[in-house]
Amino acid sequence: MSDSTAQHQSQNTVPKKGLIATPLSWIGKICTTLFASLLFGLVVEWLGITFFWPEQGAEHSHMMLNMELGWFAENVRHSILMDDPVGRLSTLLSQIWRWLFVETRFMSWLGQLRHKPAGHWIYYVTPYAQAAVYIVMTFMLRLFILLLTSPLFMLAVLIGITDGLVRRDVRRFGSGYESGFIYHHAKRSVMPAFFLTWIIYLSLPFSVNPCVILLPAALLSGLVISIATGAFKKYL
Repeated sequence: MSDSTAQHQSQNTVPKKGLIATPLSWIGKICTTLFASLLFGLVVEWLGITFFWPEQGAEHSHMMLNMELGWFAENVRHSILMDDPVGRLSTLLSQIWRWLFVETRFMSWLGQLRHKPAGHWIYYVTPYAQAAVYIVMTFMLRLFILLLTSPLFMLAVLIGITDGLVRRDVRRFGSGYESGFIYHHAKRSVMPAFFLTWIIYLSLPFSVNPCVILLPAALLSGLVISIATGAFKKYL
């Protein structure tokens, strides 16, 4: 038995995901990516408080949240997904603040920590707890921005698929070169193009214009999908 035949049989024995398992797998990957982004953002901010901006403390994350809110209020006036995105964001952040920090009495507990003497060990924990609150709110703000920019990624995916199919047909009817190496490597790069962008943007320890990250990410995603679609095998 040749190596190609054995490989073909081993691929056929791999179980395929069904109609329910595939969406659940996607939901699990998205939730894992979001949780990892939030955790990474918290760790980076806490490391910054410890080593890079100890004099600012939690005020660093507070300033970052205010800058993000100011940019959003000035630049995001319209959206194809919803009316009044600024009002929707304000309502969302107010609900999250109330559910996570007010009803759980986290803010009241945090207020009690501020009255501890300077020599108490809790005195040194307070900036990290305050920074966690601001990082969570900044994370939700950036997640809302990702939701509003989702049509951009959908458009990039659609253009990439269309361009790839056209180049595939040109290659198919013109006896062009077919490379499985390019196809498989481009296919493996599709998911990192999306999820790495989320992790980088959601966990940045400084305020940045979303277009600086999300626009190149959308272009890169469309390019990778175009390469993967165009390099797909000629005959099914």
